[in-house]
Amino acid sequence: MKHAQPSKTMTLGADLRALRKARGLKLADLSETLGRSVGWLSQVERDLSEPSITDLRHMAKALNVSVSSLFRQAASAAEEQGFIVRAASRRPIGSHEAGLTEELLSPDLTDDFEVVHSTFEPSSEIADPVTRPTQEVGYVVSGRLDLWIAGQTFTLNAGDSFRIRGEPFRWMNPYPKPAVVIWVIAPPVY
Repeated sequence: MKHAQPSKTMTLGADLRALRKARGLKLADLSETLGRSVGWLSQVERDLSEPSITDLRHMAKALNVSVSSLFRQAASAAEEQGFIVRAASRRPIGSHEAGLTEELLSPDLTDDFEVVHSTFEPSSEIADPVTRPTQEVGYVVSGRLDLWIAGQTFTLNAGDSFRIRGEPFRWMNPYPKPAVVIWVIAPPVY
């Protein structure tokens, strides 16, 4: 069965452009931070030039993402690119700090949102509140998770969902089993 090709293909350049725009940065802003020319960065975003590992490290730091989130996972079949993400091909994202493992469920970061599969290990937590200029919705697939949003603490069970609209939040899983949450974030932050 033939499918129409997606309008935006899954490329490093497209992801970098989406991340830069989600942070309100112009090409000139990011190129200055990186110590590179606007032309070079434009070529990277259009997949006409390939950044070095060092460049990727600097970009990840400037965009506040993990370097691993910029690497491609196993390639998908041509007809699936931009449409399907196989379980074995998910890109790891985030820092994996504090007992949290995150994988990108979205084919890329070029949409107005991203979908993330998050696994919170038992006895894990993030102590310092996080505040992002985003709207986020989550659905607890399994386990339990305590979520602190703007000074209120909520215990979420499998089947529960939540929304965060730019408020400071933090999480903890003081329970003996992992909590798995599907997290939708707009605009993309990873």
